[in-house]
Amino acid sequence: MSVEQPLWQALTAYRVLTMLYAVGLFASAYHQFVRPGLAVGYYVVLAVWTLATVRKVSDARSCTRAFLGVDLTIAVVGILLTPLADSASRIHAGGPTLPSIWTAGSVLAFAVKGGWRWAAFASTLVAAANLVERGAPTRDTLHNVILVWVAAIAIGYVVEVARASERTLARALEIEAATRERERLARDIHDGVLQVLAMIRRRAADGVTGGGADTVELVRLAGEQESALRALISRGLPGPRDAVPRALPAGGPRRDAGPGDAEEDPDAPVDVRALLAGHATGPRIALAEPGTPVELPARVARELSAAVGAALDNVRAHAGEQARAWILLEDEPDQVIVTVRDDGPGIPAGRLDAAEREGRLGVAQSIRGRLRDLGGTAELYSVPGQGAEVELRVPKA
Repeated sequence: MSVEQPLWQALTAYRVLTMLYAVGLFASAYHQFVRPGLAVGYYVVLAVWTLATVRKVSDARSCTRAFLGVDLTIAVVGILLTPLADSASRIHAGGPTLPSIWTAGSVLAFAVKGGWRWAAFASTLVAAANLVERGAPTRDTLHNVILVWVAAIAIGYVVEVARASERTLARALEIEAATRERERLARDIHDGVLQVLAMIRRRAADGVTGGGADTVELVRLAGEQESALRALISRGLPGPRDAVPRALPAGGPRRDAGPGDAEEDPDAPVDVRALLAGHATGPRIALAEPGTPVELPARVARELSAAVGAALDNVRAHAGEQARAWILLEDEPDQVIVTVRDDGPGIPAGRLDAAEREGRLGVAQSIRGRLRDLGGTAELYSVPGQGAEVELRVPKA
């Protein structure tokens, strides 16, 4: 994700190419130098240093402050040695310094490493060395100095902005991952622990569990824990992915869970029909399916089946045990559609929003949350007195 890494790679190539360019300029004007031996000695040092420190400018960690200091020193010394090695006529005519444009690589290294402040420091030193080398601030000299100074500071500023953007993006991705994990844990708790506690409370209210003192206390504790858990998951659950084990739903393990789920390849194709058939075990739940396999990746298929199970749990909880439900599986070219419909009393207007505020996340998380994580959609249609319908759409891609 690093935005600055391409800059380091470009800087590495720039230093090598500009070193060769500086050596080529010297070779083409060798006979015009008054002390060519001094220039040759400097270019040997420049070439050895540039090639030996290629890895130093490969990334921010390798490019240390000590390296930057030595690198800038070599550039400045080369500029100051130019009057001693080159002829005065060439210097006054605007001839290049010994390091030539290689010097810009040292300044850019400061910019990429430390931002615009470091770039301003390095470019100022180079500007001072150029003014000393020329003896008088000519127009061309000032033009080149200002150009390097402005370009280095601009690049340093861009690097700082890029780093800030990377940190913001990383934080946003971290928050998104944490939010998805909280939603997953909330679904696990809703599909398991909360269903069990709600079942105990409902059966106690119906007089199924008996009337002993221990039973009354158990029912009271179950009701308190259900309320506390609903309040907790409505605020969000912290913690790592495996901090809360997957709980068993009411009535035992899900029928769409197998003994080898933990080791199953999540991308292996699974026939959705077989998973949905596990939900249609009673006479009041009917399943209509195509005659050919409807395959989805195992993880997607099981999450889709779990969403169907959550929809049927809502039918049992709110429409009653005697309500009838129908499951329709459709295999479209680009998506799989599962519709769950019941003949219950329907859902009053505003009830879903109120349930979510109370921590009852059967629709918000166990159904819509699952489908959102799969890249699909979950739509709920209901008319009071005419039942409810949940339409789940999962893309095949």
